[in-house]
Amino acid sequence: MTYNWQQKDWPQFKYELKDLEEVLFAIAEETGHISGILKAMSEVNQSETIINMMVSEAIKTSEIEGEYISRRDVVSSIRNNLGLNICPEKIKDKRAKGVGELMVAVRNNYADPLTRETLFLWHKMLFGQSSQMNTGVWRTHKDPMQVISGAMGKEKIHFEAPPSAQVSQEMKRFIIWFNDTAPGGRNEIKKAPVRSALAHLYFETIHPFEDGNGRIGRAIAEKALSQTIGRPVLLSLSQTIETNKKAYYGSLEKAQKTNEITAWVTYFVKLILAAQRQAQKQIEFTLSKAKYFDQFKDMLNDRQLKVINKMFGEGPKGFEGGITAAKYVSITKTSKATATRDLQGLYNLGGLTIIGGGRSTRYNLPL
Repeated sequence: MTYNWQQKDWPQFKYELKDLEEVLFAIAEETGHISGILKAMSEVNQSETIINMMVSEAIKTSEIEGEYISRRDVVSSIRNNLGLNICPEKIKDKRAKGVGELMVAVRNNYADPLTRETLFLWHKMLFGQSSQMNTGVWRTHKDPMQVISGAMGKEKIHFEAPPSAQVSQEMKRFIIWFNDTAPGGRNEIKKAPVRSALAHLYFETIHPFEDGNGRIGRAIAEKALSQTIGRPVLLSLSQTIETNKKAYYGSLEKAQKTNEITAWVTYFVKLILAAQRQAQKQIEFTLSKAKYFDQFKDMLNDRQLKVINKMFGEGPKGFEGGITAAKYVSITKTSKATATRDLQGLYNLGGLTIIGGGRSTRYNLPL
């Protein structure tokens, strides 16, 4: 098997954009639309929308790698690093703390040139001082860096990265390329989604760290988007990737076998558009939440308020299957009779909608 980095034209990527003009135009339209909505929002709602998107990206970029971290700790980490907590909240989950720091660093410093020191810092944020790996340095082990799936004895090698001895030189060239293709660079790539697609593939191919390459590679894709657009993007690539990881890994594997990458660019640009549309749903959800509390907050008792906050905390999809009297009892520690009365009261106010009837009665937010 000959991989892209082993071929004579590496890393001279070739691609065609003629079939992507409509998608690129749609992304530009969505970018402007989202920016306009954000500007019209209150400062509180803006902040909530941005934090929710960063939390989503932090959680999903970890889930893609098989790590499931505390949402509460991610929120605390992001708020701490944004300076929104007067007294920084304590965080038990170190992985949540690290990925939260990374999300804020990527957003706050999007316009800065990429450097080796930046990448080392990001890696240390993710893993801290680890006894199991070298953090904040390129990999140095002599074993092949391979992406493998399957049970022991039946492994399938999907990709093998350049040997560790080549990583330093490859990353030096990558960093020069990244900065040269930024706005004002000598080889500027003006189409932000295209630059993001190339940057992600290029970095993932080198796979310079012992671990964390996927998470840092997605952060690089976001940085490339933000730099070229000229402001921090509001989307979660990882959330969109997570909905169909098979397509992501399949597209990446194919792209790492050739330097003619039209298919990869097409996949990734469409991924960005899907992520933008998901972001718009999150913004609409935040606005719906604000409108809901403007209308009902003063009419709710403490139990109802707790449950409604819990339901909104589940995001745009809400509670799986809606809220039942039994779930209400579990959340509020009240009696079933009180739960039923509270839920019926919310429905009468217009604060909940009913699904089903009788013993199968469930309630959902009227969004």
